[in-house]
Amino acid sequence: MSRKLAAVAATLALGFAGAAPAVAPAQPSAHPAKRCSSGFVHGVIGGAQKCLRRGEFCAHRYNRQYHRYGYSCVKRDARGNYHLT
Repeated sequence: MSRKLAAVAATLALGFAGAAPAVAPAQPSAHPAKRCSSGFVHGVIGGAQKCLRRGEFCAHRYNRQYHRYGYSCVKRDARGNYHLT
């Protein structure tokens, strides 16, 4: 009976050795920082990375987010489009 027990123990040991836990690969950053040209300010607006500058088009619904970067989205042109000020 001890041979049978030894065979079961050996089988289980080999089974567990083959099922070693996998190591998760290192996660790269979700969004690498966007590079902006001089004169622009890097910002995250509506979950997307943007390069901001006075006069650029903007989405009025994100006006509070533009305030974080020192801009305001309240100026409208003749067509009704908003621009950063």
